[in-house]
Amino acid sequence: MKLGILSCSPSCYSSTRLRDAAEHRGHKVRVLNTLKFAIDLEEGEPDLYFRSKHLSHYDAVLPRIGASITYFGTAVVRQFEQMDVFTANSSAGIANSRDKLRSLQILSKHNIGIPQTTFVRDHKDILPAIERVGGAPVIIKLLEGTQGVGVILADTVKIAEAIIETLHSTRQNVLVQKFVAESRGRDIRALVVGDQVVASMRRVAQGQEFRSNVHRGGKTEPVELDDHQRETAVRAAQIMGLKIAGVDMLEGQDGPQIIEVNSSPGLQGIETATQLDIAGAIVDYIAAQVDFPEIDVRQRLTVSRGYGVAELHVPEGSEFVGRTIADSGLRDRDINVLTLHRGTTVIPNPKSDRALEAGDRLLCFGRLEAMRGMIPGRVQRKRRLKVLDLPDEAGELGADHPRGYYEPDPPHEEER
Repeated sequence: MKLGILSCSPSCYSSTRLRDAAEHRGHKVRVLNTLKFAIDLEEGEPDLYFRSKHLSHYDAVLPRIGASITYFGTAVVRQFEQMDVFTANSSAGIANSRDKLRSLQILSKHNIGIPQTTFVRDHKDILPAIERVGGAPVIIKLLEGTQGVGVILADTVKIAEAIIETLHSTRQNVLVQKFVAESRGRDIRALVVGDQVVASMRRVAQGQEFRSNVHRGGKTEPVELDDHQRETAVRAAQIMGLKIAGVDMLEGQDGPQIIEVNSSPGLQGIETATQLDIAGAIVDYIAAQVDFPEIDVRQRLTVSRGYGVAELHVPEGSEFVGRTIADSGLRDRDINVLTLHRGTTVIPNPKSDRALEAGDRLLCFGRLEAMRGMIPGRVQRKRRLKVLDLPDEAGELGADHPRGYYEPDPPHEEER
């Protein structure tokens, strides 16, 4: 395998370890400075130049894109994707993870623990936002801070309000986040490779510092994760579209709380703490993908006319509740169940004798028309006729005048 490591710091610990691990396994490897690429676009021929020379063929690239070059770095990764070169992390996944607001928005759609967070811009919204996340103390975060920079703990509402107003005055975007008191000064970093956690450590802040980042002086120790923590870390990485990720979690009373998913996790702290060959695990994963690549099932299976992939839900009271997949009649409708999602559990290729339960989500391949008919229509909001009272050239508008217009019913209190 010929592997390219995209990094602006070829001599840093992570780049050196990854290069050594690849060479030790007999692979050809080169650390490529991300900023030295030129992206060439031509009809049918996406191409790359490196240091003004045409880039030779690579089987795979491992992006190590720093926060300061996110835009250009993801553009380079995207170009490799267009050239059908395997990228360990996708350009979309890197972009998603780099923006704290975007990443939490994506995670919030799923049944996965995150600290209660709010994002505001108007001065009048600051105090209600602090109240909604549980009041002081509260965490204030810059959207694109790294290594603990731009993370502030405000002990009182007044201090929090002053900090947010000051940051807003400098055109900074900030998140207001619930302070998870039971996890004060410590968090867990889980290193996810593919569909498993290959290493994990606990980071503990020192002295009066509440940030546990190693760059802030935090101490590390190996930690054994329970099944819930491992599953949460893997799902968070997958939801973000990352195959290699450092997932940071708080140990909350209600289970793990995801605070960040890092697309370019540093290896020094976690390899030192765990004494594991994490760089080797990453290289082995990439080599396996090059030899036997995963495919985008949704994209590949939709090439058949009239067939595609869809997710079907089993709501409470559905005719399918209590029936097995074999007895559900799905196969008779030319629908095959590929994966069953039940709560936080994913069951690939479920057996035909598995009984369905309310709340199950079925990823299916089959005839689109048949699946479309099984999805309940959206409930349309009732709309009422409102008559304009303003006169026009033709006189007063009556109730039956065609220029009357429809307006939605007033929103409920929580929607205002």
